[in-house]
Amino acid sequence: MTRRDMLLAALVASLWGLNFVVIDWGMSGIPPLLFVAIRFAVVALAAVVVPRPATGWRVVVGVGLFMSLGQFALLYSALALGLSPGLAALLLQAQAVFTIVLAAAALRERPSVPQAVGVTLGVVGLAIVAVFRGGDAPVVAVCFALAAALSWAVGNVISRRAGVVTGVGRGGTLSLTVWSSLVVPVPAVALSLVVDGPAAITAGLAAIGPAAVVSTVYTAGLCTLFGYAVFNGLLGRNPSAAVVPWILLAPVVAMASAAVLLGETPSVGEVVGGAVLVAGVLVTGIRRRAQTARPVSKGAPIRLSA
Repeated sequence: MTRRDMLLAALVASLWGLNFVVIDWGMSGIPPLLFVAIRFAVVALAAVVVPRPATGWRVVVGVGLFMSLGQFALLYSALALGLSPGLAALLLQAQAVFTIVLAAAALRERPSVPQAVGVTLGVVGLAIVAVFRGGDAPVVAVCFALAAALSWAVGNVISRRAGVVTGVGRGGTLSLTVWSSLVVPVPAVALSLVVDGPAAITAGLAAIGPAAVVSTVYTAGLCTLFGYAVFNGLLGRNPSAAVVPWILLAPVVAMASAAVLLGETPSVGEVVGGAVLVAGVLVTGIRRRAQTARPVSKGAPIRLSA
């Protein structure tokens, strides 16, 4: 990678890491499911200029339901229940572990030795975080974050099975990300009506202010559209093994920004467990030279951002 590409990779990882704090900050007074609907309604506007993905609508709907609606409805709910942004970012990294396990079951992708070791480390790291998490991390919120990671992993497997490739064209991940966003707003509002009620939605709409607007522009514009365009470009110019590890900076940035901006100091258990989890995710990306030299039949890299 060139120095410019390294800086771009670090920038994207930082944007995605700070994303968790920005979501938590902007959601104040707004029901989480309603806030999800607003975010993806803005992302969906890009469908006017981004070409429709070449995949069938079943793939678009599947990715929209699991990778977008399921993941973010659960993540936003976890944050609303009191989960710290730093810990949320860390727990979402479990998606890499879940993806390998689900791909082995659904796609018959036999895990390599490094992947098996990485999954084991990931499980150990999650166990450490769960047992020694900070006292102000509600169990339900932690479970919601892990469920968000699982939903993300299901979306990854759907994308891999469809053979989606990295890029911005009709067959690319950016195209699929934008068009699958069309699936999210209506179901998210419907769920909010059931969970929160009409009165809460009305109050939430009235509570939209500068913070919510800035948060939405940041998450939809910078993290999703700009972040994916840059990240896809990096993958197009460099081997994935050189690009993907940079994204492991995201939970580090999330925990650091939560500590600096929100005064949330992670517990020793979260730091140790998080380090083990991130190490596991990093190990899963190790491939032998003979493996990396061959094209991957299923095509799609896993989605990495929140």
